[in-house]
Amino acid sequence: MLKKVFASAVFGVEASTVVVEVNVDKGIGYHLVGLPDNAIKESNYRIAAALQNNGYKIPGKKIIINMSPADLRKEGSAYDLTLAIGILAASNQIQTEHLEDYLIMGELSLDGSLQPIKGALPIAIKAREEGFKGFILPIQNAKEAAIVNDLEVFGVENIGQVINFFDKGEKLEQTIIDTRAEFEKQLNYPEFDFSDVKGQEGIKRCMEIAAAGGHNIILIGPPGAGKTMLAKRLPSILPPMTLSEALETTKIHSVVGRVKDNTGLMSQRPFRSPHHTISNVALVGGGSYPQPGEISLSHNGVLFLDELPEFKREVLEVMRQPLEDREVTISRAKFTVTYPSSFMLVASMNPSPGGYFNDPDAPVTSSPAEMQRYLSKISGPLLDRIDIHIEVTPVPFEKLSDDRKAESSVDIRKRVTAAREIQTKRFKESDKVHYNAQMNTKQIRKHCRLDDDSMQLLKTAMERLNLSARAYDRILKVARTIADLEHSENINGSHISEAIQYRSLDREGWLG
Repeated sequence: MLKKVFASAVFGVEASTVVVEVNVDKGIGYHLVGLPDNAIKESNYRIAAALQNNGYKIPGKKIIINMSPADLRKEGSAYDLTLAIGILAASNQIQTEHLEDYLIMGELSLDGSLQPIKGALPIAIKAREEGFKGFILPIQNAKEAAIVNDLEVFGVENIGQVINFFDKGEKLEQTIIDTRAEFEKQLNYPEFDFSDVKGQEGIKRCMEIAAAGGHNIILIGPPGAGKTMLAKRLPSILPPMTLSEALETTKIHSVVGRVKDNTGLMSQRPFRSPHHTISNVALVGGGSYPQPGEISLSHNGVLFLDELPEFKREVLEVMRQPLEDREVTISRAKFTVTYPSSFMLVASMNPSPGGYFNDPDAPVTSSPAEMQRYLSKISGPLLDRIDIHIEVTPVPFEKLSDDRKAESSVDIRKRVTAAREIQTKRFKESDKVHYNAQMNTKQIRKHCRLDDDSMQLLKTAMERLNLSARAYDRILKVARTIADLEHSENINGSHISEAIQYRSLDREGWLG
């Protein structure tokens, strides 16, 4: 007897429906076809034990299972429940007329209980698009899938519940989530707050500008100056995610199984901080069956690279194209997948191998040659994509011991959000540009016009400070953001002056 059960395969951040055809006939044998990986091939042992422990069995007949489309590779253990229900239905151990209305997925334990799966959100989105009535999956993933409207989502704990649902008509409890309420509930509760930071007012100002314009930033300073502390607080002043951004971010994290059980929708911007020993595949994504890397997991959030010169040069170089295009494309012989990677890059570094720069009282000093060799680990093309360079100095004791609370992240975020709204209106006709850091040369010429005095100031600064040519556009972009924070339609001399300060690594004595 032939029965069809429906599942799904995640490809990139999108899902494709998989039809599992189970045919039970005379003879002996168990044949699983349709490009399954080893985890799926091993499923018959898990299924046999789970059914045995719940009063059912795999029939001693010839079982042929085809996973269609047969030319699409299937991977993972999430098809255990699909195959088990298909075998029971095809062997007449359960009777059901509604099997084709539901998409069924879940990994089986030997006692029949279900383990969570990856990619529940994109699978649920696809199920709704394909017109399925409901989605049956492990209870741990139910909130994640229930974000999708107009789809009945049933979270189950064991295979017995699914069998009774189809065979005996017992009802399953539907998981219902108010997506917008769930999204807004966690919106204004950042884990880290700028009010915890003592002193460093100039650096906070710099971080505010970076957040307002979406600019990449690098912090240079000795150990203990507060670089990491400041970087961790940057997401708290970024504008709140929109609902579409939250869904897009949750999809990526769902694919790699990083969505927490108790939250359906990610409403906080991600903050990723990989160790400097990371490989280029782990950073940008890939593998024999591609998975998103750290730059995609940072989508709509912050990627923090601490001790930037300690990263392998080839690892840093693979970021150049994603930083420019805001997406990463991974190609293999038979397929190509594209992951979004629109993130803010925040990097930190010591000014020298010893960690100190031009400080006669420093415990470790480095020669100019050692410093130049250390700093040259960061290539010019990568540095070209970082708009703001800022030196971080240690906080004096008087400010560390001050009991007064600094300005909170909530107050800073209000100014940042107001500046972003100005930019949204400015670039409303562009699909790919949403904030100042994304401007191309043509848009810079249009939106960053200078009067004669400001132009002369910029010319003088570039000549006297020996700034590189690549600094020109970056200064204009940052100046445009500073003007937006002040709600100024035009860029003036004070905006240019402040922007010039944020190009430390372009000056002679740093990278030349």
